[in-house]
Amino acid sequence: MGVDSQSYCVKDVPRPARDWGRVHYDPSLCIVCERCVTVCKDMIGESALKTVPRGGDGLDKDVKDTMPKDAYAMWNKLQKSIIGIASGADTLDCTLCGECTAVCPVGALVGSDFQYKSNAWELTKIPASNPHSSDCSLIYYDVKHTSVANSKEKIYRVSSDFNYAPLHAAARYGYDFENEVAKKDEEAFAKVVEALKNKVDTIKFNSFITNEEALILQKLKEKFGYKLINTDALKFKNFLRNFATTSGTSLYNGDLNQVRASNFVISLGTAIKSDSPNSGYALNNALGMNKGAGLYFHPISDKVVDGYSKNLVSITHKVGVEEAIVYLILDLFGKDLPLHVSDYLKTFHSTCKRTITEVVKENVQEIVKKTIKDEESGEEREVEEEVTKVVSKNVEKEIEVDVNALFEMVGLAEDFTEQLAKLLDKKDTFSLIAGEDLYAHPKADNLAKLLGLVQRYTDFSVTLIPSQTNTLGVSLICDLDTEGGKFTLGYNEKADISISALGKGELDMPALNQQEGTFTSLGKRVVPTNAALPYHGYCLNDIANALGLKAEYTIDYTPMLPSENGFENVCFDSLPNEFDNSGNENRGYLLHVKEVTTNDAVELMSEVQTFETDILYLANPVHQFSAFTNKAHQLNEAGALYVSSEFLEAKSLNDGDMVTIKSSDSSLIVKVKLDTMIGGNISYLPTFDTKLQSEQFFKDGYRFANVSIEGAK
Repeated sequence: MGVDSQSYCVKDVPRPARDWGRVHYDPSLCIVCERCVTVCKDMIGESALKTVPRGGDGLDKDVKDTMPKDAYAMWNKLQKSIIGIASGADTLDCTLCGECTAVCPVGALVGSDFQYKSNAWELTKIPASNPHSSDCSLIYYDVKHTSVANSKEKIYRVSSDFNYAPLHAAARYGYDFENEVAKKDEEAFAKVVEALKNKVDTIKFNSFITNEEALILQKLKEKFGYKLINTDALKFKNFLRNFATTSGTSLYNGDLNQVRASNFVISLGTAIKSDSPNSGYALNNALGMNKGAGLYFHPISDKVVDGYSKNLVSITHKVGVEEAIVYLILDLFGKDLPLHVSDYLKTFHSTCKRTITEVVKENVQEIVKKTIKDEESGEEREVEEEVTKVVSKNVEKEIEVDVNALFEMVGLAEDFTEQLAKLLDKKDTFSLIAGEDLYAHPKADNLAKLLGLVQRYTDFSVTLIPSQTNTLGVSLICDLDTEGGKFTLGYNEKADISISALGKGELDMPALNQQEGTFTSLGKRVVPTNAALPYHGYCLNDIANALGLKAEYTIDYTPMLPSENGFENVCFDSLPNEFDNSGNENRGYLLHVKEVTTNDAVELMSEVQTFETDILYLANPVHQFSAFTNKAHQLNEAGALYVSSEFLEAKSLNDGDMVTIKSSDSSLIVKVKLDTMIGGNISYLPTFDTKLQSEQFFKDGYRFANVSIEGAK
């Protein structure tokens, strides 16, 4: 290197290791590359980390004056060379996605739970897909034997290809939700098969299953006439059907890659930070990396989303006005709209006269006296000279302005037009994200049709967020029923008789980290997932075989997925699951989107349902999605009523107090938990803790409910 002398040195200072919740930081290993700071800001959008002073001794002026520039620059860098929490708190005040640990090249930042458990090179990486949410991101289960004395396989952590796709907290930390079964329970298996042959007329299930399992259930329906009940997938299936009638395509045309590539994004009908964190990351990427702008519509204000960019306008609107929001988007961005739609939108516009004050500049002639000097005689004399001055004055002027009644319905200020014009300056790539607030909305059918018009008659690509991991896949594979029969078998659901991967039924089933199969992601991609851990009990395919369906393995159904709905006749072992070196997603295959006959008929807006008492929202905190995430040891917690600090103040409550939630026919006593990331007076009740039975307040499936919330003794 040509260095033959060392003239300066820097005295070390104490740099103790720190535990920041799920993240452990060892400054003695840190090379201050600042990749953690960058990924937190640019990818995740939270800016939770920054460089902070190291705390070394200052330089004497005499020493500083003798130092070469390079030596002084290195000293200055070392003085700042430590990573700290931006808020100054002792633990990370963020969504704890763990992406900072993924990008650290030296192990200075590492998962607290993983620290000292294993050497990374001893772990076997098993490629899979995120089993908890519909992004279905590529993950690797890092697996090794439990100990020298115990050869049983164990998942030590989840890792990712961080250069190409981020993971949220549930994907990274919610990995050990496997169902441990020592052997096959033949007696329980026989009981379930017998019930399916003679008593069961309905199968109730959710969308935390693979495509192959959904196809098995569909084939059982076709063979035995079972009713299939999945309220989550049925809502989405109906929404897609109505969307297709106006969009002209069987599926929406957007995905998260298009969101990331956009420079103007609208988010509607989703609490994006917790419903689909990866969608939030994509929105943040569009704002930060593309110098973009956007609009975020939701009844609950979100401090994390607000912090994405100053060019993201958060509109906290009333519950139920989503129909007016989509009509407003058509009004502002629509091109060559159907005549009946454009005529209807004109009815919201009116003109009114308004007095404004303008600053007018006028030329005023003035006579001024000026002293001049005669060059020859040297005498001075005064002369008068006419000069022109520019004078500003305020003038009141009466003008006609366009008034859009949709602004008031949505809760926008009168000057929103000017604000939007600034946001749209030099913007040419548009995306819209819509979520599950809309799928069971009282006007869900019309909202779907209106979004179809947005896709067809505006420059926006539309991305719909399926609410559970495989909601899209189930909706395309299964013929679902609205009502069940007399005797129900539940798959991961409570019923007359249940089979469950949670270990709470008559017969145990494998969890998704113990299965091979495929999911259909929100990006309309059929992606494979592999078994990280063995399972020694029965699976759904065993039940199907006992009932007359014949397949050696569950993945034998992969090439049988319905091609008429966009699937391909491809064997499971032929499906890739990787990113190439250019960052292209080479995972599974994309669904084929069909063109369908269009019908532009949409309904007029109806009166919005009013919420006269407390408003309750059905949602999960940022790191929870289901009972499976809550089963993981790093995420396990008791559910609560999650509220803002404003809610606590308005109700004269403290964090941890007990309250009673009441509706016309339901009641629940639950603990209050402060969520520092939200604002406003709408509280939310989660689904991940099944003991709460949160759905009792949301019987129609809509995510908002009228309740009363009072302190309980």
